[in-house]
Amino acid sequence: MYSHGDVVLGGLFEVHYTSVFPERTFTSEPQQPSCKGFDILGFRQAMTMVFAIDEINNSSNLLPNITLGYSLFDNCGALVVGLSGALSMASGREEQFLLQENCSGTPPILGIVGDHYSTFSIAMSNVLGLYKMPIVSYFSTCSCLSDRQRFPSFFRTIPSDAFQVRAMIQILKHFGWTWVGLLVSDDDYGLHVARSFQSDLAQSGGGCLAYLEVLPWDSDSSELRRIVHLIKTSTAHVVMVFAHEFHMIHLMEEVVRQNVTGRQWMASEAWTTTTVLHTPHLMPYLRGTLGIAIRRGEIPGLWDFLLRIHPDQKHDNIYEISMVRQFWEYTFKCRFAPPPAGWLEAGGTLCTGQEDIKNVETEFLDLSNLRPEYNVYKAVYALAYALDDMLHCVPGSGPFSGNSCANRQTMEPWQLLYYLQKVNFTTPFGDEVSFDENGDALPIYDVMNWLWLPDGRTKLQSVGEVKKSAFKGEELTINEDKIFWNFESREPPRSVCSESCPPGTRMARKKGQPECCFDCIPCSEGKISNKTESMECTSCPEDFWSSPQRDHCVPKKTEFLSYYEPLGIFLTTASLLGTFICAVVLGIFTYHRSTPMVRANNSELSFLLLVSLKLCFLCSLLFIGRPRLWTCQLRHAAFGISFVLSVSCILVKTMVVLAVFKASKPGGGGSLKWFGAVQQRGTVLVLTCIQAAICTAWLVSASPAPHKNTQYYNDKIVYECVVGSTVGFAVLLGYIGFLAILSFLLAFLARNLPDNFNEAKFITFSMLIFCAVWVAFIPAYVNSPGKYADAVEVFAILASSFGLLVALFGPKCYTILLRPERNTKKAIMGRGQSYKANT
Repeated sequence: MYSHGDVVLGGLFEVHYTSVFPERTFTSEPQQPSCKGFDILGFRQAMTMVFAIDEINNSSNLLPNITLGYSLFDNCGALVVGLSGALSMASGREEQFLLQENCSGTPPILGIVGDHYSTFSIAMSNVLGLYKMPIVSYFSTCSCLSDRQRFPSFFRTIPSDAFQVRAMIQILKHFGWTWVGLLVSDDDYGLHVARSFQSDLAQSGGGCLAYLEVLPWDSDSSELRRIVHLIKTSTAHVVMVFAHEFHMIHLMEEVVRQNVTGRQWMASEAWTTTTVLHTPHLMPYLRGTLGIAIRRGEIPGLWDFLLRIHPDQKHDNIYEISMVRQFWEYTFKCRFAPPPAGWLEAGGTLCTGQEDIKNVETEFLDLSNLRPEYNVYKAVYALAYALDDMLHCVPGSGPFSGNSCANRQTMEPWQLLYYLQKVNFTTPFGDEVSFDENGDALPIYDVMNWLWLPDGRTKLQSVGEVKKSAFKGEELTINEDKIFWNFESREPPRSVCSESCPPGTRMARKKGQPECCFDCIPCSEGKISNKTESMECTSCPEDFWSSPQRDHCVPKKTEFLSYYEPLGIFLTTASLLGTFICAVVLGIFTYHRSTPMVRANNSELSFLLLVSLKLCFLCSLLFIGRPRLWTCQLRHAAFGISFVLSVSCILVKTMVVLAVFKASKPGGGGSLKWFGAVQQRGTVLVLTCIQAAICTAWLVSASPAPHKNTQYYNDKIVYECVVGSTVGFAVLLGYIGFLAILSFLLAFLARNLPDNFNEAKFITFSMLIFCAVWVAFIPAYVNSPGKYADAVEVFAILASSFGLLVALFGPKCYTILLRPERNTKKAIMGRGQSYKANT
C-alpha cells in the first residue's frame, strides 16, 4: 500500500504468514515468491498505521503544514521478503520514481515502522543502520537489539526481552517457584532469552532451571517427543515457553498425546494473547496459563476507521486495493470475480461488495485487546513528534554543524534520528512514550491468565502488571484472587527442587546438581540458624548455647554447688549437724568441766579443739553457693587455719600425754616443765600462725578468684574458684598433712598406755581417719569437674571433722553421760596403779 505525502513513512507488517518460493533454474526468469495464509491481525496492524497517519494529517497541532504519506510492505513471514521490502523503501520505488527537470518525484522515506520478528529487525537494522535510517519496531523484543554499537538507529515501543525475562523472574519469585523448566525457539528471540534468563536468574538468586530445551523449527516429531517426555518426568511443575505460536501448536499436540497434566504453563508475550491455541482439546492442559502480554491500549476512532474499509471505496490514501480485496474474501469466505477454477462448483460464493462486516464475527473488529496495534500507533506518533520537533528548529540554534537546522526540502534520515532519541509525549490512553539511551521505551507488561469458561470459550483476563518507572524502578502488581489455577487444589503449585530448610538447619548442595537442589543438615551443637534457607550455621556467643531446635541461642545453664540442689542440701545439713554436735559436746564438757574425765583430758585444749572443729564444720559452707571473690579468698584460708588449729591441738595433746606418762616414771619429772599451760597455748598459736602466714602469702601473691569455666561442658558454664597459685594450695595442704602425720606418729608411739587416762589410741585412730580421708581427697579432687570438685572438698572436710569429733570425743561423752561410775578419780587412778604394778 502506498500514499503520497510531503514526508513518507515506511511500514513492514506480516499480512501473510507464509511464502512459497518458486523453483529456480538457470533458464528460468527470476520470479517473486507468492504469499499465502492471510493474517487478519497483521492486516489490522497495517491499517492501524494508516489510521494513525490519517489522524495526524487531520490534526491542527501536530505537523500542521505537513502531509504524511506511507509505504507499507508485507514481509509474508519470510526474512528475504521483509528485507527486500525494507531495501525498496530505503532506495525508492522505481516504478513511481519520475525524475523531472525540477527534481520532483517520490519523497524519501525518513523512517520505518517495523518489523515484526526480531530476526527480521536485526537483518534490516544491520543494513539500514549504516545509513542512520530510523527504525521503530512494534514487536521485536530481542535484547540484542539494545546494542547501540550494532544498531545505532533502532528503536522500539515494545519492551525488550531483557525486561520480559526480569518480569518473568519477578513472577517466579512472587509465587516461590525456584525449580522451573525453560523452552525457547531456535532463533535470535529464543536463544537470547535463554542466555538472559540464565544470567539474570543466577544474579537474582530466584531459582534454578530444571532443564533448558530448544524447540525445533521443523517440528521434528522425535525431538518433540523427547522434550515432552522430559517435561512429564521432571519434578519441575512450572514450564516457561519463549517461542512463537506455531511452536506451541506442535508442542501442545505432543503434550496431549502424552497426556502431560499437572503443569503450570507460563507464556511469553509472543503467544500469550494468541487465539489459535484456544481449542477444546488443548484447553484442559493450557487453562490457567500465566503470561505477560504487551500493554493493552485504547485507540479512539480506530473502530470507525476499520468499518470504512471497503474494496469498492475509492479512498484517496489507499492505492493498493488488492490487499483490501483479500481481506474481504478472507472475512466473508467468498471470491471476487473471476473466481478460481472450481470455486463455484465446490459451493463457493462470489463477493458482491454489499456484505456488511458488522454482521460477521471477526477478530478484525474486536478492539478489546489492542496490543501490537497500540505499539504501532505509538511508533507512528513517535516518528511524527520527532519530525515536528525537527521542523520547529530555529535557524542558528540548531543541533547540526554551524547550529543549522534540517532543510524541509532536503531532510535526511539521520537528522530525524537525532530528534527521535529525544522524543517525549503522552498517548490519549495516558502512557508516556520516550526512549532511553538504547532506544527502548519505558517497559510495561500486563500479566494475563487463561480462563476456560463453561460455554467452551476462553477468556484472557488481566490479573496484574509489571512495569518500570523512572522513580520507583521495576514493580510487579498481581491480584491473586482473580487467578484461575488448573489444579485440583485451585491453589498455586509448589515447584521447588528441595523444600526450604527450616530454621535450625543449613543447606548442603547436592553434588553435581543445581544450587536449588540441596539437603537440610541440622546445625551442630552450639550453632544456630534463625531463618529459612540458611547457607551456614552461626556460632552462639560465649555465654550462650543453641536451643534444642537449633533456631536460637539461649543462655548457658550455670552450674555450681548450690544450696538448693540435693547434694548441696545434704552437705549443708551435714555441716550444720556437725556444728550442732560440736556445740552439744562443748556444752557437755562445760557442764561437766569439774569431773575427773574432763580435767584429766586437758580441758583447755579440749575446749579449743571443739571450737576449731566447729570452725571446720562451718568453713565447709563457704564451698557451697555461687563463688564470689570473698568466698574464694576466704574458703581455703578458713579451711587451712581451722584445720591447723585442730591438728595443732591434737598434736599438743599427744605431746602432753607422752610427757605426763614419761614424768610418771622415775627420773622423768623434769619433762613436764616444757608442757605447761603457757607452752601449750604458745605451741598451738605458733603452729597456727605459720598456716596464717602461708595463707597471707598465697592471697597476696596469687589470690583465688571466681572463674567461669566453659571447658568442662559445652552447654554449661561452671562457676568455680581457681586456686590462683597451685604452689600455695599445695603448701597449705602439705603443712596440714605434716602436722597430721606427726600427730599420728606420736599417738602411735603412745598407743599402749593405760586406757582410762590415755587418749593415744583415740588420737591414733582419729589421725588414721584424717590422713586416709585427705590422701583419698587429692586424686578425687583432681579428677572431679566443676561443682563436684567443691563437693569432694566439702566431703573431705566433713568426713575428717566427723572423724576427729567422734574418735576423740565420742568415748568421753559415752563415759560422762552413760557410765558416770567411770568418771571418778579413783576409777581413772585405779587403772593407772594397776598399770604401774604390772610394769
